[in-house]
Amino acid sequence: MLVNGRPAVIFALYAFAVATAIAWVLVPFTEGLARRIGAIDVPGERSLHTEPTPKLGGLGILAGIVVAGALFLPWVDVTRAILFGAVAIAFVGVLDDMFDLPPGVKLLGQVLATLVPVFNGLVVGSFTLPFIGGVQLNHSLVMHGVPLLGRVHLGHILTVIGLVAIMNVINLIDGVDGLAAGVCVISALTLSAIALSLDRTGAGVLAALTAGGSLGFLRHGFPPASSFMGDTGSNLLGYMLGAIAIEGALKTNAVVALFFPLLVLLVPILDTGFVVAKRIKYRRPIYEGDRWHFHHRMANIGFSQRRTLAYLYGWVAVMSGLALALRFVPYSDNHGHFDPFWTAVMAAVLAVAAAASVYLIVVLEILKLRRFRARQLVPGRAGREVPEEVDAGVATELETGTFVAVNPDTGEVEALDPETGEFGAVEGPQK
Repeated sequence: MLVNGRPAVIFALYAFAVATAIAWVLVPFTEGLARRIGAIDVPGERSLHTEPTPKLGGLGILAGIVVAGALFLPWVDVTRAILFGAVAIAFVGVLDDMFDLPPGVKLLGQVLATLVPVFNGLVVGSFTLPFIGGVQLNHSLVMHGVPLLGRVHLGHILTVIGLVAIMNVINLIDGVDGLAAGVCVISALTLSAIALSLDRTGAGVLAALTAGGSLGFLRHGFPPASSFMGDTGSNLLGYMLGAIAIEGALKTNAVVALFFPLLVLLVPILDTGFVVAKRIKYRRPIYEGDRWHFHHRMANIGFSQRRTLAYLYGWVAVMSGLALALRFVPYSDNHGHFDPFWTAVMAAVLAVAAAASVYLIVVLEILKLRRFRARQLVPGRAGREVPEEVDAGVATELETGTFVAVNPDTGEVEALDPETGEFGAVEGPQK
C-alpha cells in the first residue's frame, strides 16, 4: 500500500523478512554454481580461512534485494535505476570472482554501473552543513561560459565518486568470514531507522531489504563459512549502502544529515584509510593486498575469527548508536539553543563512542602487543612497567609489520612477515 506515492512504514519490515528468506534459501544454490564455474576462493598467504570456499554468495543477496525491492518499493524511475545498478554492479563482481579482473577494469565497471542510477535521480544536488547552511552541487562545470560536460553537474560527479568509494570500502573489509555482511546488517538497519524518522520511507524500505539480504547470507557466511559473498556481494552491498545514504539522509534538509552515513560507516572507512595510508607510506599500489587491515592485525595478536567479529561488530554498533543518538536525542532545537539535560546525555554517548574507538585502536593495536611482548621477554611483568627494549621492539613490529612467532617447521622463535608468510631471523631487541 502506497501513502502519497510512498511505501507504508510497515513495508520496511516486510521487505526485510522477504529479502532475508530469499537470500537464506538461495545462497546454497550459489555455492553449487560457484563450484561449477570455478569461482572458488583458495586460501593464500593473506587468507584467514583454511578451506577452498565458493564465492558467489552475493547472488543470493542480489536476488533478495531485487525481489523485495520490486514488491515493496514504488515502481518509479529512481527505483528501477537503483535496482538496475544493483544488477550491473553484481555482474561486475561475478566477473571479478571468476577471472580476477585487473584493478583498472574493475574500477571502470564500478563507475559504469553507477551511471544509470546517478542520471535517473540518485544524485546529491545539495546538502546542509551545521552553521553553514545549504551547499548546492547542481552547478555545471563551466569554462569561459561554456558547460564542459553538457548537463553533467558537480553533484553527478561527486555522487559517482562517493558510490564507488563506498563499494571499495566494503570490498576491502571483506576479509573475515561474515565481517562485511554483519557490518552491513548493522549499518543498513541503522540507516533504515534514520530514513524512516526523516519521512524518507522509500529509503527506509531500501535499507531494510539490504539488511535482510545481508542477514540471509550471514546464515551461511558466519565462521566457519560455507560460502563467501565475494566481490559480487561486497560491491553490491557497498553500492546499496551508498544509495541508501543518498536517498535516506543526504537528500533531506536535516542539519546533521551528512554525518549519519559517515558515523555509521566510520569503522570500514577508518580501516580503508589506515590501509591506504600504509600502502602510500611504503610506496605500494593502493589496490595491492596486504595484512594491515584491522581484522588481519587482530589475527596477528591471536584473535579468533569469531572474537574479531565480536569486537568489530561491537565497534560498528557503538558508532551506529552515536548516529541514532544524533538523530533522536533532542539536545538542540537546530537554532543554537541546547537543552542542558539532553546535551549532557549526548556528551555521554559521544564519550562512550570515543572510548570504544580509542580502546580498539590503541589497546588492541598497540598496548596489548606491548604487554604480550613484555611477558615474552620478562615473565611475570604483565601490567607493570616494561623494559625499554620491549617498547623499541613493539615499535619496530608495528612499523615494519614483522611479528615474532614460532616457525612450525623448526619449532624456533623467528620473525614472521605477515604479508609474505615467510620466516626469518629475529633481529633487534627481541633476540
